[in-house]
Amino acid sequence: MAHSLPMAARMADIESFHVMDLLARARAMEASGRSVIHMEVGEPDFVTPQPIIDAGIKALRQGETHYTPALGLPALREAIAGYYLRDYGVTVAPERIIITPGASGALQLALGVLINPGDQVLMADPGYPCNRHFVRLFEGRSVNIPVDVQSAYQLNAALIEQHWQPETMAVMLASPSNPTGTVIADDELKAMLSVIAARGGCALVDEIYHGLIYDGELTTSALALSDDVFVINSFSKYFGMTGWRLGWLVAPEAYVDAIDRLAQNIFLAASTPAQHAALAAFQPQTQAELKQRRDEFQARRDFLLPALRGLGFDIPMTPQGAFYLYADCSRFTNDSYTFALDILEQVGVAITPGRDFGSFRPQQHVRFAYTTSIEKLQQGVERLEQYLQKR
Repeated sequence: MAHSLPMAARMADIESFHVMDLLARARAMEASGRSVIHMEVGEPDFVTPQPIIDAGIKALRQGETHYTPALGLPALREAIAGYYLRDYGVTVAPERIIITPGASGALQLALGVLINPGDQVLMADPGYPCNRHFVRLFEGRSVNIPVDVQSAYQLNAALIEQHWQPETMAVMLASPSNPTGTVIADDELKAMLSVIAARGGCALVDEIYHGLIYDGELTTSALALSDDVFVINSFSKYFGMTGWRLGWLVAPEAYVDAIDRLAQNIFLAASTPAQHAALAAFQPQTQAELKQRRDEFQARRDFLLPALRGLGFDIPMTPQGAFYLYADCSRFTNDSYTFALDILEQVGVAITPGRDFGSFRPQQHVRFAYTTSIEKLQQGVERLEQYLQKR
């Protein structure tokens, strides 16, 4: 007689990315000959800059295929420290920089050394879904705080004070954020860090999209305001290295030894060829190319934002960074998942339903990623217009 195999209870709370179902359907449509405009997945369409590719190939040819130290290649940790000094004017000891398999590896390490069962972690809703799932993985509890245009889709000091409980251990922030693209103002970030520190908690700040900030907005790193924050970054978004799976964590000095031990046991080390390749990310030639790409992303935002508003989507704020537009679609539907699926089937435009990002009005929102060319974005807008005219 068949019997059920055991499954950890936590898995009931860890959801898949719903957008992956849409992506799978989009790929199947393309395989059958249909044209699809992709505005669903947060992956830049640009390939990795050539100097980085060349450095990776060179590393492989030179036999750089052995483990690095668990904390990462010393030369890369020093290069990242130089990046903070050059671009932010912030001195960060290389010893505090940990190289990880993507930003997800950094999140896992930071939460692994902080969270005990039952600890609470405050975070914005909508927000990046992996945040709450990693908290659950370590038997903590995420407290998802609804945010909207009134707080610029970000937490603030007042919200943190309002929701802080004796069980609260940490607060997760993201600037620019996914899915809204909004940036935390420097004075507000400083105020939040002060509130968190006064209550004996820790701040984890996601700066993955920091290179993609537009309109001359300030790009102060949380590291300029405190040495006691955990800052998460990645080579995926700004540096165009999504498939290389490489990120980093800057941790307070007191946690580095514990993180080293945890990294040794979880993944031992990040990819050696990827680390050698990433050294080229800080070369002047690469940096110039990345800045050109940032300008292209801004041009895409400046096309798509008014175009979507013209179609009737409500986007009350101009996002200052990342490459997302989080749009209220309640004028058209009260079920954003069915809405997104129908748009895909009817006119071949793939977008992300709000249910991937939390529980605060997800059925009334969709996310558009401007990670494809303006020409394709124009086609997408034309198709959306056709679809909406038929409703």
